[in-house]
Amino acid sequence: MSPIQNSVREVIARRAALDIPDGSYVNLGIGIPTLVPALVPPGREVIYQSENGLLGLGPSPEPGGDDPDLINASKDPVTLLTGAAVSDSVLAFGMMRGGHLHLALMGAFEVAADGTLANWTLDRPELPPGVGGAMDLAAGARAVWALMEHTTRDGTPRIVPRCTLPVTARRVVRRIYTELAVIHVDPDGLLVTHIADGTTPNEILARTAAPLRFRDGLETARP
Repeated sequence: MSPIQNSVREVIARRAALDIPDGSYVNLGIGIPTLVPALVPPGREVIYQSENGLLGLGPSPEPGGDDPDLINASKDPVTLLTGAAVSDSVLAFGMMRGGHLHLALMGAFEVAADGTLANWTLDRPELPPGVGGAMDLAAGARAVWALMEHTTRDGTPRIVPRCTLPVTARRVVRRIYTELAVIHVDPDGLLVTHIADGTTPNEILARTAAPLRFRDGLETARP
């Protein structure tokens, strides 16, 4: 949907795009998730939903072809594919809350070791919170994947034992995608299944506050 402008964000989005099953109905959250559609492998059909009432999102419009009435959750201009549907927010949120979405791709400020998600506010008085549909999606989608940079700009880990920021939903995240690793959340905690090319397990451990396990036969995720 939105143009890809940041290589780190693109790496995260591209790795998540590879794992989306064919035929999935997917909600795209604000930020990195909006980069995913342009990176899904050719030949794979994915139906994208936006909480503002669009189902069947297409690619970004050509320059000059923006329609101010067609935007995604990040307020980026989008197009609609043949057969797309436009609804009010009531129906869109009913789809989100009713378990009709296979997958919600969401940005995150923090994810805890048990899959608890914090992504709606940094809890700073000078910044307005942005609840949006995050809580509805986290509770209603069949699976939630968090797409985020591994640390903050000052190097503070975003993957933590317990969330320090206000929680969006508890124990909902099934996978975490960062520029360093793909991490599955299972009953025993966090399991690293893929690491970025050129990255070592020790580097990931040093930049993660929560305990990690590494899968036997750990795979390398190449850009």
